[in-house]
Amino acid sequence: MMRKPLLVFIVIIAVLFLIKQKNMTWRQSFLKAVYPLIMLKGKLFPGKNDLVLNNQNAEPAVSFYSLTAITNTGDTIKFDQFKGKKVLIVNTASNCGFTAQYDELEKLYQQHKEKLVMLAFPANDFKQQEKSDDKTIAQFCRINYGISFPIMRKSQVVKDPEQNAVFQWLTDPGKNGWCAQAPLWNFGKYVVDEKGVLTGFFSQNISPLGQDLKKVIGN
Repeated sequence: MMRKPLLVFIVIIAVLFLIKQKNMTWRQSFLKAVYPLIMLKGKLFPGKNDLVLNNQNAEPAVSFYSLTAITNTGDTIKFDQFKGKKVLIVNTASNCGFTAQYDELEKLYQQHKEKLVMLAFPANDFKQQEKSDDKTIAQFCRINYGISFPIMRKSQVVKDPEQNAVFQWLTDPGKNGWCAQAPLWNFGKYVVDEKGVLTGFFSQNISPLGQDLKKVIGN
């Protein structure tokens, strides 16, 4: 009678050891392994705000190129240097079911880096899934996903008095011209076109390598 439970226990332990990544916690390893199932759920049961587009071609009241951001090494990036390129901005976290999107984001960046700028904004706003400091976040991204695009200093991205100024612009129609959509979870993605116009919001349920983003970034 004890053989079946023991066998199940052994199988579970074996699976856990198979999915354990060298430089990840057990939680991070497990979430990476089940990421395809998490994305499948989003495809089967999409949210009404997963995709929000600027169909009216509304232009910003406040220039996107007036913004700045601070990298996780303390350098200031002025957005006016991005003129003529598309910009993808994403809020990220290291302990989320969608963290494996780092891999897809890096692939997207490598495919289009001649015409695409990508900026990651780590935040601890959703279920405290980014408790690490800036140095640890950078190491995690580089070692586990080979991230080569800039990572910003950890900040708040949800609507709050402490909200990052870039996300204030992304989520305030009075500034960007039309969009009030704040990130729904970690790995919400915003695309700004070559002229500084906010093109759309793409939730965590939309893959960085999917057709929805390809349409606005280009093949």
